[in-house]
Amino acid sequence: MYSLTLKGIVIFAGAGSGDPDLLTIKASRALSGADIIIADRLVAERILSDWANPEATIIHVGKQSGKKESMPQSAITKLLVDYALAGKRVVRLKGGDVSIFSNIYDELMALVENEITYEIIPGISSASGAAAYAGIPLTARNHATAIRFLTGYDPGKLNDTKWKELAESDDTLVWFMSSDVINILTKNLTTSGIHRDVHIAVIEQASTPDQQTSCCNIYDYEGLYANKIYASPSLIIIGKVAALHTRFAWFNEPTETGFFFKELGKSDLIPPLNSLNRKAC
Repeated sequence: MYSLTLKGIVIFAGAGSGDPDLLTIKASRALSGADIIIADRLVAERILSDWANPEATIIHVGKQSGKKESMPQSAITKLLVDYALAGKRVVRLKGGDVSIFSNIYDELMALVENEITYEIIPGISSASGAAAYAGIPLTARNHATAIRFLTGYDPGKLNDTKWKELAESDDTLVWFMSSDVINILTKNLTTSGIHRDVHIAVIEQASTPDQQTSCCNIYDYEGLYANKIYASPSLIIIGKVAALHTRFAWFNEPTETGFFFKELGKSDLIPPLNSLNRKAC
C-alpha cells in the first residue's frame, strides 16, 4: 500500500486539434507545473517545447491504428496510477478534447479505484478544429440543426436499419477514426438513399501546416476518391454543410504535404518507471 500523503494528482488536458496555438490557457498552465507529462501521439511538438515544465519527464504514449507499436491502454493507465501514487503531478495530454473518442473512462476508473485526485481540462475537439479550418460550419440554417459524432472503425456493428436512419437524417455526421473504412461508409449511406445534395469532406491533419481537404458530392465520391489513402489523423464530415467548404474555405492548404505528427516506429516503446520515491504504509 501507499501512504495517502504521498499521492499526487492527474490532470487530463486536451491539446487541441493540431495547431499548437489552439491549446487553452488553463492547459498551458497545467503543463508548466507538471512533474510528469504523458502525451498522446497527436500532440504538436511545439506544445511540449513551449509550455511544458523544462524539468518535467515527458513520456510519449503513441497510439495509431494498424501499428503494432501502439502502446496498450493498460500500460498507459498503469503509468498514470504509478506516478500519481509516487506523489507526482501528472498531466495526461490528449489530442483534441479529452473525452470525445478517447479512453478517459478507463483511466478515470483506475484513478477512482486508487483514490487518486484528478482534474479534467477540456480541449478543442478535432471535430470543431477541422470544421473551422476547412470553413465548414457544423450547423447552418437550412443545412443542419444538429450534429452527430460517430466512429466507423467497425462498420459491421451498424445494421441496415441504422444505416437507413443515418441516411435519412438531416444531421451533420462527423466520423472519427474512420478513414480506413470510408468506402464502406459512403457505399452504405448512398445505397440507403442519403439525400442527393449531401456532400462529404475529408480533412487530413486538420489545423496543421499539412492540412488537406477533399470535398465532393457523396454520390461522386467513389469515382473521385475511391483509391485515395488519407494521412493520419483524418476527420470525415458528411452532410449538406460539407458543401460550404468551397464557399467559406479560408485556410491556405499547401500543394505538397508531409506528416505533421510523428508516425509510430519500433523505437516507440514503453519507458521504465525508474527511481520513484515510494513509501509503503
